[in-house]
Amino acid sequence: MLPTTAALDKKSGGAVSRAMKASRFKGEKGQWLSLLAPSGLPLSRLVLLGIGKAEDIDDKRLQAAGGRIVSGLATKGESTVRVVVDAIKESPIRTSDMAAQLAFGALLRSYRFGKYRTKEKAKDKPSLKTLMIQVRGHDAARKAYAPMEKTAAGVFFTRDLVSEPSNVLYPEPLARQAKTLEKLGVKVEILNQARLKKLGMGALLGVAQGSVRPPYVVVMQWKGAPKAKNKRPVAFIGKGVTFDTGGISIKPSNGMEDMKWDMAGSGVVIGLMKALAGRKAKVNAVGVVGLVENMPSGSAQRPGDIVTSMSGQTIEVLNTDAEGRLVLADVLWYCQKRFKPRLMVDLATLTGAIIVALGTEIAGLFSNDDDLAKHLTEAGDAVGEEVWRFPMNDSFDKLLNCNIADMKNITGTRGAGSITAAQFLQRFVNKVPWAHLDIAGVTWSSKDKPTVPKGGTGFGVRLLDRFVADYCEKG
Repeated sequence: MLPTTAALDKKSGGAVSRAMKASRFKGEKGQWLSLLAPSGLPLSRLVLLGIGKAEDIDDKRLQAAGGRIVSGLATKGESTVRVVVDAIKESPIRTSDMAAQLAFGALLRSYRFGKYRTKEKAKDKPSLKTLMIQVRGHDAARKAYAPMEKTAAGVFFTRDLVSEPSNVLYPEPLARQAKTLEKLGVKVEILNQARLKKLGMGALLGVAQGSVRPPYVVVMQWKGAPKAKNKRPVAFIGKGVTFDTGGISIKPSNGMEDMKWDMAGSGVVIGLMKALAGRKAKVNAVGVVGLVENMPSGSAQRPGDIVTSMSGQTIEVLNTDAEGRLVLADVLWYCQKRFKPRLMVDLATLTGAIIVALGTEIAGLFSNDDDLAKHLTEAGDAVGEEVWRFPMNDSFDKLLNCNIADMKNITGTRGAGSITAAQFLQRFVNKVPWAHLDIAGVTWSSKDKPTVPKGGTGFGVRLLDRFVADYCEKG
């Protein structure tokens, strides 16, 4: 066991405190001080990391600190790092919980998608293998950390799926990945193309018809509260376009490679179901994902085509690159018709307009229910996956009206693109409490963050896991 920070300073003859003074280290949030270890300790170096004022310490700050420890030491030649968590009287968080949150942040930041790297410089390879946390009340810390570890497994699963190239992860392999959740107790059904035709999913099938890869809908059920008074499940729906060329309305070539992660909504739902089953969440939950590939070919859907959705509503397809809403239209309808859920939340990398509005830090939230929107916002704030609610009303909805069908899939104007996309989805949810998360800007990160290495972020898994824990498992 390592001594406390104060004991380390005493053992070093005050060397630690002198170094802190010389470097003006005050323990402010994010401050970092690396020292050669005092003599007499079996250590190569001693690192001090600031987390700010005691009264400002919260879960997010502790997770960020854990992440910074990993990112700061992962490639520095150290194989083992020991972290001492001292008691802080003024902190509102118990020391054992502080340790658990630090460990959770460190775990999230340790993720690495390196399966396709065959040549890598030694200096770039992580040397860190073990992170040990010393804290009084370690049994309580382990108990608090256990469900976090399962949540992280769901996040990592999503990051893996989002990171895979589209020649490896197309609809069928993605459906097989979802099938692996059966070993955790999740019931998984895979609906093939013939079944989708029989169900009348003309909107989804229209998107898929240009590809040689057949479409699938995957249904995942976790029954963690079989004796609950209200057995109706909470439902999560994901857009799973495993590659989006735009179809006949083809996208510009610059940046098209990013469209491998147009299936991120489905990846989040699959990762969430893994997290819920892994931590044995006391909730009945269903996840439904529509998996397609949007390609241009002689059989592809054309601008001007009219499709009939599962709901019976007809849609004029003015732009084949507004395909995600067509996939979700049928999946939303199927979910509510079959499961009668008490609420539905869908996730999709739906519009570029949401990036124009919110950038790459915050997701767009659209909802027909104030309480649901409030709870999702609170859950996002708690875990650092923030959302911002946008307005919805009849004036936006009327922009989708069409002269020759029940609706069109785009308005034909440049304004309010994310809002009108949400209004389109709302036409397929009836009066079920529903929320739509547009995650186009937050699914992939081009820079490292404290708990999120650059690449696939897994944004949405922690948010919805927290939402379930705080608002669905209690009722």
